[in-house]
Amino acid sequence: MNTRYGFLGAARLFGLAWVCGLVMAGLMVAIAILEDLPIRDPDDVMPGYVQFPLIVLAAIALDILPRVAHRARLRATWRPSSLRGLLREVVGERWPASHWWFALNGLLAWYLCYATFRNVKSMAPFVNGREWDSTLAEIDRFLFAGHDPAAVLHAWFGTGLAAHLLSFVYVAWIALVPVSIAIALVWTRHTSAGAWFVTALAVDWVLGALLYLLVPTVGPIYSDAAMFEELPRTYVTTLQEGMWQDRVAVLADPRGADTLQTIAAFASLHVGIMVTICLVVRLVGLPRWVQASAWAFLALTVLSTVYLGWHFAADVVGGVALGAFAVWLAGIATGNREGWRVRLVRSEPAAAPLDPVGASDARPAVPE
Repeated sequence: MNTRYGFLGAARLFGLAWVCGLVMAGLMVAIAILEDLPIRDPDDVMPGYVQFPLIVLAAIALDILPRVAHRARLRATWRPSSLRGLLREVVGERWPASHWWFALNGLLAWYLCYATFRNVKSMAPFVNGREWDSTLAEIDRFLFAGHDPAAVLHAWFGTGLAAHLLSFVYVAWIALVPVSIAIALVWTRHTSAGAWFVTALAVDWVLGALLYLLVPTVGPIYSDAAMFEELPRTYVTTLQEGMWQDRVAVLADPRGADTLQTIAAFASLHVGIMVTICLVVRLVGLPRWVQASAWAFLALTVLSTVYLGWHFAADVVGGVALGAFAVWLAGIATGNREGWRVRLVRSEPAAAPLDPVGASDARPAVPE
C-alpha cells in the first residue's frame, strides 16, 4: 500500500530541515537587528524564490512528458485528445497529491535554509572581525612539511590547462546542487531517501554558517594572492574578482551596496556538500557508476578548491567532517537508522513508479 499524507504529514518528513531553516531565520533576523544590517534576496539575476521553483517545475516536466510521448508511441496515437488522456494517466500515477506535498515541503524547507545561509554568511564579518587565515596557513604548512598545498599542486599539475579544467569543475558544482535537489524531490519515489538527502543539505548550510561566524576567513586567493599570480585568467578569476568587489562594497556600506558578500573559507561547503552527496548515493544504494562518478567529482572538487585558492587544506578537512556529520544527523532525524547506525529505511514510496521509458506499456508498474 502506498504512503498517503497531506502537507503536515510531508512536513514531518523534513522536520529537521524545517528546524534548521527556522533557526537560521531567527539567527539572521537577530544579527540584522543587532548589527543594523539589511536582509536581501540571495540571487541577483533571478530571485531564488522564482529560480528554484522553475528548476523543480522543469524537472517535473522532464519526469512526465517523455513518459507521455513513450506511451503515445507504443499506442500509436498522437491525437490531442489522446495525449490529454495520457497526460492525466501519467500525472495520476507519478504525481498524486502526497508527492506534490512531499516535493513542496522539501523545496520550501531547503530554500529557507539556503536563503538565510547566504544572508548570515554575508553578515559574518560584522559579527566577528577577526580573520584566521594566517593560522590556517600555518596548519597547512605543518601538514605539508613546510610547503603551501596550493604551490605543491601548481608544481604537480602546472599552471596552464589544469587551471582551466579545475575552473570548469568548480563552476560545474554550482549547477550540481539544484540538479541534485530536483532528483531528490522529483524523480525519487523513496521519500525517505529524498528527505534524508535534502535534510542533510540543510544541516550542511547551518553548520557552515555557524563556522563562518566562529572562524571567519577569506581564503588563500585573497590572503596570499601572489601565490596564484601565475595562473591564467579563467571564469573563476572573474568570479573571484567580482566577489572581492562585492565584499569591499558591503563592508563599506552594507545598505547601499545592494548585494551580499559571499567570501568565507572555513569550512569548505563545496567539499562538505560533495561528501554529503557521495555518502548518500552510497547509503541509498544507487548504481555503482553513479557512486564512482560522485567520488571522482569529489576528488576533483578538493583539487580545484585548493589549486585555485578558494580554500586551505584545513578547510577541506573541515568540509569532510561537516558533510559526513550532516549525513549521519539527517539519517537519524529522518528515521533512516538502525540504532545509531544510519541506513536507508525502504518505506513505501509516495506513488507507484511508472514503467521507465523504453519498457513495456502492457500495464502500470507496481510499487517498488
